[in-house]
Amino acid sequence: MHAAVVTRFDSAPRYQEFPAPVPADEDEMLVDVLAAGLQPRVRSQANGSHYTSTDELPLVPGIDGVGRGPDGRLCYFILPDTTMGAMAEQTVIDVRRGVVLPDSTDPVVVAAAMNPAMSSWVALRQRVPFQPGQDVLVLGATGSAGQLAVQIARLFGAKNVIAAGRDAGRLAALAALPALPPRCGSTATPGRRPWDRPLPMSTW
Repeated sequence: MHAAVVTRFDSAPRYQEFPAPVPADEDEMLVDVLAAGLQPRVRSQANGSHYTSTDELPLVPGIDGVGRGPDGRLCYFILPDTTMGAMAEQTVIDVRRGVVLPDSTDPVVVAAAMNPAMSSWVALRQRVPFQPGQDVLVLGATGSAGQLAVQIARLFGAKNVIAAGRDAGRLAALAALPALPPRCGSTATPGRRPWDRPLPMSTW
């Protein structure tokens, strides 16, 4: 198979042949990669500067993405810190770290948005005791994570979302966006907000 391969930390990854990975146990599955996220975390992995780097080469960068399993189903996956990342034609995923996606999902959109969306979700659901009706200040709101943070804060019921960023045009466009639908496309349990429900984990 082909992959983006890092052979030196002082040069960019190169598209070349790389041995296909093999699942090691029943919790692992080989998937065809349809899209992989390219975030600062992946760039630092590729140049060896991330704190998890072991300096082991060669490596295929990429920590998450969207793949298609042997049964044809789509899933979003997160990979552990190994030398076999997501920027390859195929990768091995742990099915316990995957979420099955609807067939109509755009793999590129999910792969691009999931990492910044999760960082925004964690900030408001795990790091602070946020309650609906409170105000939220988003610094760096014109970046990908910041734009999603504004929308997620609205979804979670923020009374006011104050957005700060360097690009006045993007800030104006962000302010004009309609609020996200309150149900996020899922069925809410009566008396419970849909965002408090756990993610539907894979049952491969």
